[in-house]
Amino acid sequence: MALIILDSCINCDMCEPECPNQAIALGEEIYEIDPDRCTECVGHYDKPTCESVCPIDCIEVDAEHVETEDQLLAKFVKLHG
Repeated sequence: MALIILDSCINCDMCEPECPNQAIALGEEIYEIDPDRCTECVGHYDKPTCESVCPIDCIEVDAEHVETEDQLLAKFVKLHG
């Protein structure tokens, strides 16, 4: 599953530099996660770093982009070779 940043985001700039897949960028109002690049840090870390550094816990699983661990790992390989 990809992750999603909720509207409660305060644009603290903590998540974007931590993403190893460059999946997070500033949108029109808040940071957004590109589901095509988000692997939930599979292949990099044990848990998503954006969730770890978010001071207000506004990042959660995106139910519209459900993926298995194998699919996330395949996406990691596609992104990083």
